[in-house]
Order: sequence, then C-alpha cells, then structure tokens
Amino acid sequence: MTRLRYTEEELLRSHDYARPQTEAGHRLHGGFDAAGAYIPPRTLLRKPALDAWTERLRARGGDLLAADSSLLAGVRYPSDAQQKLLIHEGLGQTFWNSLTIIGVIEARGRALADLPFPDLQELAVQDISELAIGHMNRGLLRAHGLDEGGEPEAGLGGHDVMWFALRDLAFGKTDFPMPLVPDNIGRPDASASVFPRLAVQYERFVHFIGNLLMIEFRAERGFSSTEKLLRDPELFTDRRAQAEHAAEIVNRIRIDEAVHVHSLRLYLGELRLLDFKTVDGGSISGRDVVDTLWEGIVKWATVEQPPLAAAQQKKLLLERIAAHPEHARIEREFLALEE
Repeated sequence: MTRLRYTEEELLRSHDYARPQTEAGHRLHGGFDAAGAYIPPRTLLRKPALDAWTERLRARGGDLLAADSSLLAGVRYPSDAQQKLLIHEGLGQTFWNSLTIIGVIEARGRALADLPFPDLQELAVQDISELAIGHMNRGLLRAHGLDEGGEPEAGLGGHDVMWFALRDLAFGKTDFPMPLVPDNIGRPDASASVFPRLAVQYERFVHFIGNLLMIEFRAERGFSSTEKLLRDPELFTDRRAQAEHAAEIVNRIRIDEAVHVHSLRLYLGELRLLDFKTVDGGSISGRDVVDTLWEGIVKWATVEQPPLAAAQQKKLLLERIAAHPEHARIEREFLALEE
C-alpha cells in the first residue's frame, strides 16, 4: 500500500550525497549524486510523500490548486532589456540590489521552521492524518523554512546564502550600499474577515498559504530572467565564467523551489475538498474559502500591485540614471525599452 503517514524526522531526512554543495566559501544545503546531478535537501522521503498525497488527492476527485507562474506573465519593471542596458552602462546596482533583496526575503522564510501554526485537524470536519495538511506541523513547514533560511547555527546556508553567493560570483566585491527591503511582498491581509463564521486564525492561515504560493510564483518568474542576464555573453565580460556558474546556482534554487510550489498547491488542493468547522457549530465548504481568498490574492498580484511597483521602480531607476555622466542618452534608451 502507498504510505501516507510520516514522522517529522523522516520528512526532514536528506539523501546521502556523494559531494556537498559549497560555493563562494559557503557550505550550503543539498548536494550532488555520483554523476554530479544536484539533489535538493530534505527530499529523501518528503518528495515521495508529496507524490503519494497528490495521488491520493486525485483519487478522491481533487487536484493540486489550478494555478502556475503564468499568472504573473505581465509586464516586469525593469524589463530584461532595460536591466541589460543598466548593467552594460555600469549601473548594475539595480540587478545587484534585486539579488540581495531576494536573499534577504528568503532568509525571512526561515520563520516557517519555528513559528507556531494552528492545528488544522481542529478546523477540518474530516480526518486529515493521512493528508499533506496533516503533516504541515509534523515536518513539512519546518522543511520549507530550513530550505529558505538554512541552519545558521550549523553553518549551513539555504536559499538566502545561495542568492548572496551567486550575486558575489557575478559581481565580485562591490561598494554598493544595502538596499531597502520591503516589509511585505505578499497581499496585505484585509482588515475585515471575509468569512466571519470561520475562526480568524484559520482564515488567516489559508490566506498565508495562498500568499506563500504567489510569492513562489513570483520567484519562479524571476529565475529565467536572472539566468538569462547571467548567461548573456555581452554582460559580466570580466567575470564570464563566474557569472555562468552563478546561473547554475539559480537553477539549483529553481529545483528546490519546485518542491515548495508542489507542496503549497497540494495543501490548497486538499483544503478545497474539506469541510471547515465554523464558530457557530456548523460547517463551510473549504472550496469556497480557498477559492475566494485565492481570488483576492491573484487580483492583488496581477491587477492592483504591478502598476504601483512599476511606478516606484521607474522613479528610482530614473534617479539612478540621472547621476550617470551620459544620463540623457541612457534615459532615452532606457525609456525606449519599456514593454
């Protein structure tokens, strides 16, 4: 029979690597098999468990949440062409900042390993002991958090340090100041509850998981752009080999994050098939809760937030260009490359 119950220790177990991952002087999570292929951390049993729970979900008539990173296929600012122009003209601080900000935000994800989360069995009418959501507090969220922020106490870096390492490989030593990192990159919680019959901690938790998924989609959209710039033979010409290697590290992060995207889509897919207990002793469809909250997150990420972010970025980048000796020419070329 397919196994559907796991201990926390099992879900945190990694492969026996033939070689650990070490970059730019940092010991990082994950490692390589004998053939040199990269293997993500904590996936020896976590990956087959996710596959088993997905099979179980589909056998019950459900599926992973129907969403992917194409939701965010709209205009990015700056565009890849604009970013290339800035790097080529010696204004690479913008790209350096973006890599740094990603690393800092990834480090915040370490909180998933330690934060207390509500017991979803108290929410669900049905038994969830053999579902992925029944294991969120039994290793799955901890594994996700350790992937993002590493284990600093053990000298082991996660995605945070991986982004810093690949940044430094491409740029070398710089004197760029630390950029301002936004406090929140997900959709802000609405002040009023959408489902007053639902205990507020559960509504917030479902919203939190949806936000996490959208953040992962945003990261997924950025992987290809980052790799494209790092592999461009016209850029980082004095550090070509290091930039190519930095692109390889981006792809390893992509492999890790695919596990997170699978997990989050699975959690939301399972929640949609449940009935949720309400504070008045009744129940409410999990499908209604998940779909309504997800719709709000998608609206924020695809309609409301992009023009605000683009306007803010455009103002900042034009100010940075204005300090360049050839600012008039560069600004003309930069604006001509707007999508």
